[in-house]
Amino acid sequence: MTPHAAILSRNLNFVRRALPGWGATFFGSFLWAATMGMSALINLLLDNWVTPEKIRTVSLLFAGGGALAFPISLFAARLVSLGRGREVAFAAAMVCLAAATIGLTTGLYALQYRSYYAEWHAPVFTLTWGFQLAFTMAVASYQFVVLGIRLYFPLGFIALFAASLWFAQQQR
Repeated sequence: MTPHAAILSRNLNFVRRALPGWGATFFGSFLWAATMGMSALINLLLDNWVTPEKIRTVSLLFAGGGALAFPISLFAARLVSLGRGREVAFAAAMVCLAAATIGLTTGLYALQYRSYYAEWHAPVFTLTWGFQLAFTMAVASYQFVVLGIRLYFPLGFIALFAASLWFAQQQR
């Protein structure tokens, strides 16, 4: 075996060991999605939003972001913390889960925002359309960071802490 092939094999084995099991991935995704959706729902109900349709849309958006984020963050946290102590596992889970959840929910929000404004945009794949797409997505991301992240508190942060503790307790 050549040195290049040995390095490639070792790296592939490392990635393979970091892959989470199907049960934890599906159950965790469902649980994380429900928790993130519930966090948004509770905050919106406490803020006395008047339109139930918009409450449902925002709650489903947060649940969708959570469902997409959990498997990605679980794999990333396992990859970072493989062969390391519980403190590293806890920190990796907290950072990866928070970043993936906020990032993917922001992406879903930006896509929904873009679909609303698409009616007024230039024809697809023109230079003007490209600028409109880029700036619409940037404005939507900024708007989510300013207005949307508050919907994760306090329930989402408590769930983040609990999920990170669960991850740190798992066998490496």
